[in-house]
Amino acid sequence: MTQPTTDATFLDWHKLSRRGFLLAGVAIPILKGQAGSPSCVLTNEQEEGPYYIDGATLRRDITEGKPGVSVTLRVALVDAKRCTPLSNAAIDVWHCDAGGTYSGFTAESREAGGGRGPRGGRGGPPPGPPPPGPPPLEPGENQAQALAPRMPPPPPGGRGRRNVDATRFLRGVQITNEKGMVEFTTLYPGWYEGRAIHIHLKAHFGGSAADKYAGGHVSHTGQLFFPEDLTERIAGMQPYAKRLSIHRTTQQEDGVFRSQHGSSSMVQIERIGNSAAPDGFLATVTLAVDPELTPRPVGGPGRGPGGPPPF
Repeated sequence: MTQPTTDATFLDWHKLSRRGFLLAGVAIPILKGQAGSPSCVLTNEQEEGPYYIDGATLRRDITEGKPGVSVTLRVALVDAKRCTPLSNAAIDVWHCDAGGTYSGFTAESREAGGGRGPRGGRGGPPPGPPPPGPPPLEPGENQAQALAPRMPPPPPGGRGRRNVDATRFLRGVQITNEKGMVEFTTLYPGWYEGRAIHIHLKAHFGGSAADKYAGGHVSHTGQLFFPEDLTERIAGMQPYAKRLSIHRTTQQEDGVFRSQHGSSSMVQIERIGNSAAPDGFLATVTLAVDPELTPRPVGGPGRGPGGPPPF
């Protein structure tokens, strides 16, 4: 289990140069092309989850004073067919805070020990290897369903119960510029049982932007993931360390990451600021989408293989 880390210890580790990050394997390229060109392979669709709230405000800074490690999230959008930047698209992001809470659902977010991890268990370390042979059947389940990937259950306040409050921290929309890019000022996400640390994202096209973005269609729904070794370090810092009693699901334990191509949507990490005064991280990702498409949702009730929907 991760042990709490003092700020001084973190800063010593944090003094790695950008080259140091690359050599240590912390920075993982998202899309590789030749001679610096972006790869234009269509980015995989992933779960929306139950915490999406339509109508986010157009804004760059989505922190609303929440504590945590600062992250500048830079998203570049390219046309998967033409390999050119996509301007005037709306990038819509949302994620939980350092305590694992999503805005809009603060009264129903999971607390320590609440819920269960993938395929049973209520917090604590994950279970050991399963016994040999097929898994036992659960009520109403056939053998094919038992062998399908198991997903964690949706948290309270999900699709079936929309008790949405007025909070909107760590949610926002930005419009891509002529280079197909947007930036958000946000925080390193925390964790809750059953899911690896992630940021949700949608790409909208054809709508209109005022204080909020409205209309149009969604051409991509996905999730962004962070390097596990960096997450391990940050998990020992406050305010994240307050959650150390809750098992932090790794990417290899996360059914969404494993079954929905999570490794293809890893952010690339760079340290911001100089070694004496680090100012957080720059997380970058390039997404290739077809702006003319409206992909079918991935996962969710009646759409995903086996088990209840992830989130």
